[in-house]
Amino acid sequence: MLTKEQNETLTQVGPGTSMGKLLRQYWHPIAASSELPQAGTKPVRILGEDLVLYRDRSGKLGLVQERCPHRGVSLVYGIPQDDGIRCQYHGWCFNNQGACTEQPNEPEQSTFKDRIKIKSYAVEELGGLIFAYLGTEPAPLLPNYDLFVRGNVIRTIGHAVIPCNWLQIMENSLDPVHLEWLHGHYFEYMFEKQGRPVNEWPITKHHVKIGFEEFEHGIIKKRVLEGQTEECEDWRVGHPVVFPNILRVGDQGAHSFQIRVPIDDTHTYHIWYTCFVPKPGIEIPENYPISLYECPLQDETGTYITDYIDGQDMMAWVTQGEIADRTMERLGTSDKGIIMYRQMLLKQLSKLEKGEDPICVVRDPAKNHIIELPQEEDKFSEGALLSNVAKDWNTRYAPNIDEIIDICRNGRIPSTV
Repeated sequence: MLTKEQNETLTQVGPGTSMGKLLRQYWHPIAASSELPQAGTKPVRILGEDLVLYRDRSGKLGLVQERCPHRGVSLVYGIPQDDGIRCQYHGWCFNNQGACTEQPNEPEQSTFKDRIKIKSYAVEELGGLIFAYLGTEPAPLLPNYDLFVRGNVIRTIGHAVIPCNWLQIMENSLDPVHLEWLHGHYFEYMFEKQGRPVNEWPITKHHVKIGFEEFEHGIIKKRVLEGQTEECEDWRVGHPVVFPNILRVGDQGAHSFQIRVPIDDTHTYHIWYTCFVPKPGIEIPENYPISLYECPLQDETGTYITDYIDGQDMMAWVTQGEIADRTMERLGTSDKGIIMYRQMLLKQLSKLEKGEDPICVVRDPAKNHIIELPQEEDKFSEGALLSNVAKDWNTRYAPNIDEIIDICRNGRIPSTV
């Protein structure tokens, strides 16, 4: 149980808040590269700030405040230039550093534009995603986590705006026991309602033992399921929660990042970033497109869609309320991972207040060539994963999931690629 003040400290992410300052020390994905393949704009709200992401006519990205300082109109409708973005209302132009470079209707000799600057933030592309850094300078390196830079895989990017606070989504990742219930017994119940054989779903196994270990990138989750021993990879290797907001999961056939980006206190931009791994000997073309798709939360009646894993998770996150009231919770022994994560957040807040870098802030290029993360892979066979499990993940909403599975299993590359 937390006090009201402790809960507010961990959940409030806007400018000037403690958690907002901590989260601003990290790079966060704000869009897929495919959303801005050429000159254009996209509205972005992150950490309580309304911004405009744009690609100018030279291909450079920029991220600036939404409103023009002249008369306050939205730059979402601005005109991309060769070097920056121009306000559509009166033509003021700004580069990706926020400097005003032109004011067409001011006197030619005027220096007024030199005194105008808008808020701007650094943006970089990696692995088909566009990342932003909103923190103090100098900016750290954008971490080259393994899945972002891995070769010979097919990538898909699922996304959704979740109407709840980011922390309850992250806490779900430190709660292994929910696997056997929400994704096990509840899934069996869903199969029964659909008239499907319950034995199609392989997850319902009791947790005999769970464990958590801090490591240099966050927390490793470990478990022993009924019928396993501590020699299994679930316990020996486990899988990580990468501080502050990434979960890595998967098996031999597919590996995924789940990235939780706070939009504001009551909304989270969630990304499912999946790499499908082909069988040995199959080469994936470098130009194979990265599918972008939306993961549905509710159906047309407003009912939560809970016949797939991530839909079940979203239902659990959102029904806790916009911001979970942790003054009312009653944690048990199986919640020790949640407690560890909260303590880690508070510890990193303390480091930041002392002027130190929190963990996972990367500044040494020698340590950023590729950041390999641990991942157990012995839960399912490759064939079972690709044929039975993948379509019950959110990836079933990828428009080309059948083609992806066929390529990874059989190497049939479409001639159009």
